[in-house]
Amino acid sequence: MDMADIDPLCPERLVMEHVTSRWGTLALIALLERPYRFSELRREIGSVSEKMLAQTLRTLERDGLVHRDAKPVIPPRVDYSLTGLGREAAEQVRDLALWTERRMAAVERAREAYDAVGARTTTTASGVTAGGPPS
Repeated sequence: MDMADIDPLCPERLVMEHVTSRWGTLALIALLERPYRFSELRREIGSVSEKMLAQTLRTLERDGLVHRDAKPVIPPRVDYSLTGLGREAAEQVRDLALWTERRMAAVERAREAYDAVGARTTTTASGVTAGGPPS
């Protein structure tokens, strides 16, 4: 897939944004473990507002990745779980998260090397500022 050829508003790009968003990623990975009630999931993820988690879950539900099961009891009980499609996406996101964990030392070394050389800033013909280490 060549990202340069993808329209910013195409359905594939939008779904990828939903799956790889900060809260989308964390919700999908958490839901791989088991179904969660909203408040449990919020505690599991940590530092997400109620509004952002609700919005994220609605988006993932609309995309067919999350199933919302509202039980007609008092007090109301709502459970969230992954659909088959959601499990596929969550496994891919989890693999990326595990790769990041495994390769973090290499990323830190690259950052240190970049910072040691010093970032140079240049202005392109279009007036856009670009940074990078000297060649």
